[in-house]
Amino acid sequence: MTELPIRSVVTGGAGFIGSHLVEYLLHRGDEVVVIDDLSTGSMANLAGVVAHPRFGFVEASILDRAAVLGEIDGADRVFHLAAAVGVRRIIEQPLDSLRTNIHGSENVLDACLAADASLLLASTSEIYGKNTSDALHEDSDRILGSPLKSRWTYAAAKGIDESFAHAYHLEHGLRVGMVRLFNTVGPRQTGRYGMVVPNLVGQALRGDPITVFGDGLQTRCFSYVGDIVPALVAIAERPEAYGQVFNLGGAEEVSILELAERIVARLGSTSEIMLVPYEQAYGPGYEDMRRRVPDNTRSGSLVGFVPRTSIDAIIDAVAEDLRTRTESPVPV
Repeated sequence: MTELPIRSVVTGGAGFIGSHLVEYLLHRGDEVVVIDDLSTGSMANLAGVVAHPRFGFVEASILDRAAVLGEIDGADRVFHLAAAVGVRRIIEQPLDSLRTNIHGSENVLDACLAADASLLLASTSEIYGKNTSDALHEDSDRILGSPLKSRWTYAAAKGIDESFAHAYHLEHGLRVGMVRLFNTVGPRQTGRYGMVVPNLVGQALRGDPITVFGDGLQTRCFSYVGDIVPALVAIAERPEAYGQVFNLGGAEEVSILELAERIVARLGSTSEIMLVPYEQAYGPGYEDMRRRVPDNTRSGSLVGFVPRTSIDAIIDAVAEDLRTRTESPVPV
């Protein structure tokens, strides 16, 4: 008897990370259904798989409870990536962001429970807020600002997602694991919603001024989508991950100013770097984190996760992607 393929559902599968995950799952032999409302995702991201015989697409919001229940019914596993993303969108649409990130996730949790499907919930390093420890581990304290500031309402909403998932595991036995992603970047990521690497690379390729917000000394660790996606699947396949959360982030800490300088040098750009006050970029009251460095020990121990792609290689990949997009006004 021929073994049936695993049926995976990917919410947010038309997005940057989701589309790479879809390709990876199809390559492994899964039947994959994407649920995406295309609010930030794009069918262009799925152009390479739309004709695949094991691929299906449903245009729907995760706030559409009936659609979510219907499409997850019969699934073996679900990867929940759909969320309101990007600093700019969170600031400009706080109410929609809260509803999507809380009520939408609850719909997905209920649907997985009804379908007896396992779930991997994608969370974020925003969870840690202003904690600037040398290496943030999964049990590190969360230090959040005022709930009236959009940055911290987003962090709070994603924390509630994790709390919901953990409670579903404890009370209902839902097979759910969680991952906190730290600044995942790579091809197909757009700068439209405030994502820093495609923004800076795009400006450098066009020769525009490179806008670095604040003093540029805030530091981050960027991880490559090609390193992250296999780890997502590996964690989803480990029963030891149920009820647990795992960091997935890059290994090299870099300031945003240094990142801009490396982009200019790497691409041979003539762009000048400009420091732009946060108030000018995002309006009054915006708060940023000075530092965010992941401790990947737990994910490394469970599935052998090691971030292997350097920042220079990430810059090259993003630049090549922007050069080859037909809609991107940068030189080929």
